[in-house]
Amino acid sequence: MPELAYQSGFGNQFATEAVPGALPQGRNSPQRAPLGLYAELISGSAFTAPRHSNQRTWVYRRQPSVVTGAYAPYAQPHWVTGAAAGQVAPPDPMRWHPIAIPDAPVDFIDGLRTIVVNGDPDAQTGMAAHLALMNRSMDGRALVNADSEMLVLPQLGRLRFVTELGVLEAQPGEVVLLPRGIAFRVLVDGPSRAYVCENHGAPFRLPELGPIGSNGLANPRDFLAPVAAYEARQDAPCEIIRRYGGALWRSTQPRTPFDVVAWHGNLTPVKYDTAKFMVIGSISFDHPDPSIFTVLTSPTDTPGTANCDFVIFPPRWMVGEDTFRPPWYHRNVMSEFMGLVHGQYDAKPEGFKPGGMSLHNCMVPHGPDAEAFDKASHAALAPHKLDHTLAFMFESRWRFKPTAFALGCGALDARYADCWQGLQDNFKP
Repeated sequence: MPELAYQSGFGNQFATEAVPGALPQGRNSPQRAPLGLYAELISGSAFTAPRHSNQRTWVYRRQPSVVTGAYAPYAQPHWVTGAAAGQVAPPDPMRWHPIAIPDAPVDFIDGLRTIVVNGDPDAQTGMAAHLALMNRSMDGRALVNADSEMLVLPQLGRLRFVTELGVLEAQPGEVVLLPRGIAFRVLVDGPSRAYVCENHGAPFRLPELGPIGSNGLANPRDFLAPVAAYEARQDAPCEIIRRYGGALWRSTQPRTPFDVVAWHGNLTPVKYDTAKFMVIGSISFDHPDPSIFTVLTSPTDTPGTANCDFVIFPPRWMVGEDTFRPPWYHRNVMSEFMGLVHGQYDAKPEGFKPGGMSLHNCMVPHGPDAEAFDKASHAALAPHKLDHTLAFMFESRWRFKPTAFALGCGALDARYADCWQGLQDNFKP
């Protein structure tokens, strides 16, 4: 796969053209667009949304996206959304071992396996967390998710995302954010696995920094947007799979949807390398709240209480004095879904494997296992670097419900709670 070109910045007003002169100057919709193209507006927010949150992109394409066929239902029973699609589950901590990639050919769409759900796509609340298990590219087909934006974290294998607005590539340690309503296809170069957040709520944005100041956490310039690109062959039929109203629909159109020759705006796919995250932490005592590791947030009408926070736990220095350095034991009003991209998570050194997942719902107690507690309680508190690791968390105000697939796939760890049984009563009055 050849090296790609990118534009830098999160939420920037970009302008890009694959052919010189394709982008109109001084107006968005001239009487005749340059080079015989069609002007089309993609709105990611209401027209009257405040300027700081208004998202839209003008595209200049060879044919408008209305040129398509009629839609019929498409069956993919493992991809579900909305709390109604979840199962009643007890208030227990839950953990899944890594799930194997199927031997039979499967692409991103058919390889999605929903693990937990909450909210309602039609009400524009909540999210779903999926695994994508893939071994083939989406050749001859494209996906349009009209319900949600999608955040994709490759865990195994390199992925290439061909979108209407250009091409991005990501490998484990990077993430890709795909806006709602943008057509894309995913290409793989071998067996691949990825975590996917399907966000039904407010679009992800960078969190406010407050007393941190003007720099830190995920810096806007480290997000990369694609440059305009279009497929040379336009007459090959393409199957369009559309996520709409919580269901999947299919149509075949006589041409590719990837025909945008130029575009400008701030509604665009982006990718981000988590190695560029500027970690903020304690340099005196106590383990800080995990909110200090937030990369992106989807807010709600309750300040500080997110529809979804995307949080990472990357390599970082540990220096706190007289401090239990792993995460403390806690119960949280927010619900937490975690995954491990690579390495080892410091609070669960044995049972939590790369490609695995855990769920700690609202007010479900959790924290370091007995081994991690003993080690951290007796460790010499010299500065040391927690290295070669990347865990992440989707945190939501809405309780997660596991799916029938998640409960019956065979990867659910029935003995997860045993990891805390070694925590003894050491009280000495």
